[in-house]
Amino acid sequence: MEFTIHNQVLGLVFLIAVVMGAVANKTNFCTMGAVSDWVNMGDTGRLRAWLFAIAVAMLGVLLLEGSGKLALPSDTFPPYRTATFAWLRYALGGVMFGIGMTLGSGCGNKTFVRLGGGNLKSLVVLAIASVAAYYMLWGDIKGAGFFDVVFNSWIAPTNIDLGAHGIASQELGAIVAGLTGADAASLHYVIGGILVLGLLFFVFKSSDFRTSFDNILGGLVIGLAVIAGWYITGGTMGAAWKDYAEMATDIPSRVNVQSYTFISPMGDSVRYLLNPTNLTLVNFGIMAVFGVMVGSLLYSLIARKFRFEWFASGKDFTAHAFGAVLMGTGGVLSMGCTIGQGVTGVSTLALGSFLTFASIVFGSALTMKVQYYLMDEQGFFGALRSSLADLRLMPRKA
Repeated sequence: MEFTIHNQVLGLVFLIAVVMGAVANKTNFCTMGAVSDWVNMGDTGRLRAWLFAIAVAMLGVLLLEGSGKLALPSDTFPPYRTATFAWLRYALGGVMFGIGMTLGSGCGNKTFVRLGGGNLKSLVVLAIASVAAYYMLWGDIKGAGFFDVVFNSWIAPTNIDLGAHGIASQELGAIVAGLTGADAASLHYVIGGILVLGLLFFVFKSSDFRTSFDNILGGLVIGLAVIAGWYITGGTMGAAWKDYAEMATDIPSRVNVQSYTFISPMGDSVRYLLNPTNLTLVNFGIMAVFGVMVGSLLYSLIARKFRFEWFASGKDFTAHAFGAVLMGTGGVLSMGCTIGQGVTGVSTLALGSFLTFASIVFGSALTMKVQYYLMDEQGFFGALRSSLADLRLMPRKA
């Protein structure tokens, strides 16, 4: 096969994902684990690693944009900076994903990492979440899109058209500029710079974090990988990639400016497996998924940490299966996961990405609290009330 620019892009995406998978395994980088450590033990080490990844990615995008080496168009995949602010979609999808990743023992990226380490529970989660994502992306009900019928029919009326209010996109600088009349480009860098400095200050003020090589390495590599994804698809190589796709006889899938995200690619992977001879369906996301699993597997074998693991009980299986459905459905609904929205999306300063990030953390934290109180045999509604009280969203019983 001719080694085209398309193959070069996919090859680089795969190699970077291999590094991501190996490092995530080595450092135990896990966004669900970050929330768990924080909620259950008050340990913010892995949470700071996640925030460090966000700061690195955000800084990288600002520098690339400022130097003219990257220009993020409105049709990135997913369309983070769209002028359609689908607040309910972001919030509901984020909460669903947060609940799902907690029940499923990890987000999309962690599922691939755990599978590479021999965890067969993650294989089940991956299969179910992938089918759910496939139906959200490509499924239909009597000729109408599954997503349109089940969700968009009642979510779309709640969307806010920022363009109708003179706001070009949901990027924070554009929103503030639309409200104040100030220069959007300048505000983009000012707001971005303040956020980066604030995140870095919070992350590194912890002496425990400063002395944790693994947390620093995990956050740094994830952040750099996101920057690389944006640069590969949005820089000079990305322009050549797009030109190639426009002239190709068989148009490749998803030739957009994009970076790493892991839920929609699950659905894309199912679509490819249903049509394995159609190599045009092999895209950025599929190579990213495969790369993370390979990287994790290689590290597990080299470090002799490869271990098979299976469900402890039927109840354990049911929880993981239900969580997988919520992950696949909620991840597509919110247009991203803890990496896809929580790092990649946030690096674009899109308001919807911040809302999704907060919703995922809330959904995960609430689920962990409910699980804790259920162990105390309170009953679901009693556990839910106690959990909301812990999160200061409801008053405690007198």
